[in-house]
Amino acid sequence: MTVLPITIWGEPVLHRRAAEVDVFDDGLRTLIADMFETNEAANGVGLAAPQVGVGKRLFIYKYENDDGAPPSGAVVNPVLTLSKISGALPDPDEEEEGCLSFPGGQYPLKRAEWARVQGFDGDGKPVDFEATGWFARVIQHEYDHLDGKLYINRLIDRYARKAMKQAKKSGWGVPGLTWMPGVDPDPFGH
Repeated sequence: MTVLPITIWGEPVLHRRAAEVDVFDDGLRTLIADMFETNEAANGVGLAAPQVGVGKRLFIYKYENDDGAPPSGAVVNPVLTLSKISGALPDPDEEEEGCLSFPGGQYPLKRAEWARVQGFDGDGKPVDFEATGWFARVIQHEYDHLDGKLYINRLIDRYARKAMKQAKKSGWGVPGLTWMPGVDPDPFGH
C-alpha cells in the first residue's frame, strides 16, 4: 500500500463530477487500499477518490458508529438518500466540519441527520447501510466530493467568506497543489 498526496482546493479534479466506475479489478482494489493507507496517515474519517487525484465515483470511510454499519468500508458508485436538512443556522460548537482538501479550515455546516448509502464494494458486491448523526455527515461530505463539491461550497455566507480568505491567504485555488500525509505537518494538529 502507498500513501498518496492529497489534492488541495483548486485542483480541477475536485471541482467536477467524477466518472462512474465500470471495471472492478485489481487496479480498483489497489486504489482502495492506497486510499485507506492515505486516510490513516492523514488521520481522516473518510477520503474520496478525487482527493487523491482520481476522478472516479468512489470513497472510503473509517468511522465507529452505532448504526450497525461496518466501522470502515469502501463505497463505489454510491447513491445517497437523505433526510431533510434543517433550515436553522449551523451550530459553530456542534456542526463544524473540516476537509483534507481544504487543510486546516473548519467551519460550521448544516447536514442531514440521516443518510442511506447504496453502492458497491471494491469487488462489485452490493453495499447498503444507513448512517445517522456524525456518521451521516461523514458520508455526505465524501459523497459531495464525487459531485465536484467541497463542504465550503455549502457554507452560509459569513463562513464562506472566511473560507475564501483562508484559501487566498494560503495561495490555493490553482492546480497542482497537494500535501503529503505522514510527511507534511498535519494541518489539523492530530
